[in-house]
Amino acid sequence: MKWIALVAFLALIAGPAKAEEIGSVSTVFKMLGPNDKIVVEAFDDPKISGVTCYLSRAKKGGVSGGLGVAEDPSDASIACRQVGPMAFKAKFKEGETVFEKDTSLLFKTIQVVRFHDKERNVLVYLVYSDRIIEGSPKNSISVVPVPPGQGG
Repeated sequence: MKWIALVAFLALIAGPAKAEEIGSVSTVFKMLGPNDKIVVEAFDDPKISGVTCYLSRAKKGGVSGGLGVAEDPSDASIACRQVGPMAFKAKFKEGETVFEKDTSLLFKTIQVVRFHDKERNVLVYLVYSDRIIEGSPKNSISVVPVPPGQGG
């Protein structure tokens, strides 16, 4: 029983979720290296069970993409859904990062943050790209209703 509690605790403090790749489609043929593509990934909200987000994002190919040094475009879309019984596993801050992935060798990331609109009782997930010097205004949101009796 102590091991289960320890594993649950470590999962809560581990930070943003890790994504699993669902699939991808090629968008631009590259003679050398992998093609440019759109990747679809899924991740579970680390603090709210029963919510999964699906993220589609552009990924650069070619030689630099194959070597992992290309800067991926800031284009991304998100759809979050209740996929099981929803339960708040821990308190969370407004605007807390629930997913983060590097999209260039240095300084650029794609992030998903969560807000709780208490007035409408929904969770709002925002995906955007940022960089130390200059971010991108490209973004997308998804909203998940919180069942009555639940809340953070």
